[in-house]
Amino acid sequence: MIRVIFLDLDGTLLGSDYSPEGARPVIGELLRRGYEVVVNTSKTRFEVEYYLRAWNLEKPFVVENGSAVYVPVNYLPPKVVGEFGVKRGKYRVIELGRPYSEIKRALDELSPEYGLKYYGNSTLDEVKAFTGLPEELAELAMKREYSETVFRWAKNGFEAELEKIGFRVSMGTRFLNVTGNTDKGKGASALLELYSLLGGVESYALGDGENDFPLFEVVDNAFIVGNLSHPKAKHISSIEELLGVIP
Repeated sequence: MIRVIFLDLDGTLLGSDYSPEGARPVIGELLRRGYEVVVNTSKTRFEVEYYLRAWNLEKPFVVENGSAVYVPVNYLPPKVVGEFGVKRGKYRVIELGRPYSEIKRALDELSPEYGLKYYGNSTLDEVKAFTGLPEELAELAMKREYSETVFRWAKNGFEAELEKIGFRVSMGTRFLNVTGNTDKGKGASALLELYSLLGGVESYALGDGENDFPLFEVVDNAFIVGNLSHPKAKHISSIEELLGVIP
């Protein structure tokens, strides 16, 4: 049985300082127990790669709220899974979202009326102020491929305008995320389908935000930290508690 666990980053594995260190023992223990540890986040590929290097983790991952699934080349046996996605550098990529250029164009058109601030119209210093990210991570967050994050708005209504033209707006831990017609659940499902070609799969997920709800719907065992609730997710107080409630 392949046990796959999807982990959110902001507000779940990462604290307010965005350091990878706090999660290191938990990830190490999950690996020791034989889990496939898969980051599933609103963050960009470049941010995720920073954390995976820090954790010495070479696994598939899902970025920008289910917009793309990155699988290291040769990670899954080609004779079993065949050729999937598109080859890009050291990854095979399943693209589920829409290009960043399309999302930014739509936000640029709405920005004057609704007073929007997002990565694409903010300076590096503004991004650091909005997010609290250190400069190195802020620079990585600004390298977007499939989504935008709206930090501030003067009035509501832009969400409906975006949805009318086929975009999805979801609430993360603090900010609004704008993507194509995808979500964390669709990203997880695409990867679980690949794993299922190798054998039986049991799936787990841990998150804290509304944008994690679609993920909770597609896994066998869901857990949530923080103040929100979801009918399929068991509430736990911390990532450390997770280790006491899963095999």
